[in-house]
Amino acid sequence: MKIQWLLIAIAVLFAGCSPTETTTDSQPASVAAAAAAPASDGIPRTPSGKPDFNGIWQVMMNANDNLEPAAPKAAYQLVPGDFVPVPHPEVVAMGAVGAVPASFGVVEGGTIPYKPEALARRDENAANWLANDPEVKCYMPGVPRATYMPHPFQIFQSESAFFIAYSFAGAVRNVFLEDPGPAPLDSWMGQSYGYWDGDTWVVEVTGLDDRTWFDRAGNYHTYQLKVTERYDMVSENVIMYSATMEDPEIFERPWTISMPIYRRLEEGYELPQFKCVEFVEEMMYGQYRKGGEFEQRLRQEMLEEAQSN
Repeated sequence: MKIQWLLIAIAVLFAGCSPTETTTDSQPASVAAAAAAPASDGIPRTPSGKPDFNGIWQVMMNANDNLEPAAPKAAYQLVPGDFVPVPHPEVVAMGAVGAVPASFGVVEGGTIPYKPEALARRDENAANWLANDPEVKCYMPGVPRATYMPHPFQIFQSESAFFIAYSFAGAVRNVFLEDPGPAPLDSWMGQSYGYWDGDTWVVEVTGLDDRTWFDRAGNYHTYQLKVTERYDMVSENVIMYSATMEDPEIFERPWTISMPIYRRLEEGYELPQFKCVEFVEEMMYGQYRKGGEFEQRLRQEMLEEAQSN
C-alpha cells in the first residue's frame, strides 16, 4: 500500500510540473491527487522539493474595489446631489448592481502613503472613474491588480518555466528565471523576474505602464513603480500573497498589501476566457459608426465653416 501511494505521489509531481499544459486545460488531476497525498508539511511539491503552484487560483475578496478600508457607496462614480452624492447619470440605472460594497482593506498600516500633492490626482481619478479606469476599457490590468480582480488565473510551473495566464482581457505573464536586466520598454503587464527565497516564490516586476491603476478607487502609480510579489503556499489549496510597492515619485515610503489566494476546486474547472475587447467596442468606437455622432458632428462643423466663408 505504501509503495502504491509513493508511485501516485511521484506521478503527480511530474504531471504538475509539465510545461506542456495550455490555458485551455481543465483542472488537472494532480489537484485532487496532491490533496490526497501531500508532502509531510501538507504542501504539494515539485521534484526539486519546491512548492508546486500549478493550478487555477482566485482571490475571494473585493480588493479590486478599493485597497484601503472604505464604507459602501451608491456607485463607483458619484456627482453632487441635493443632500448627499448620487450616482453619475450614466450608471444611475444600474441601481444596487452598480453599488460598491464595503472594503475592509488589504494595505498594511491601513492607508497608502501618498505624498500630499499626489492625493489630488487620486481623487481626480475617482471623480472621473468612468472615463479613466483602464478596467472599464478592457485594458490589461497590470501588477498587482491582475491578481485580485474578480476573475481567476492559472499558474503553469515547471523546473524551467513559470507562466501566469489571467482570465481578464487575456492577459499573460512569463516570469523570467534569470535576471533579464532593465525592461526594454514599459508595458501593461510589465517585466517579471522570479527567484526562490527558501520556500517563498519572489517576483520583481518593473517596466509597468503608468496608465494601470491599483483598483477602482483611483489609486495609481507612475512609470517608476516597482512591485515585489511574494507567494507563500500555506496548504495545498491556499497561497498567502503579498506585494510591496515602491514609487518614490508619489509615495512617501514603500507599502505592502497582503491577502490569501484560493485554489478553484470544482471538478473539471477550466480557466474561462474573458476577452472583453469586443464588449467595449460600442462604448469606445460607436460614435465613429457611419451616420453616428462623430460623422454628424463633422458634417455640422464642415457646414458651419462653409457658411462662414
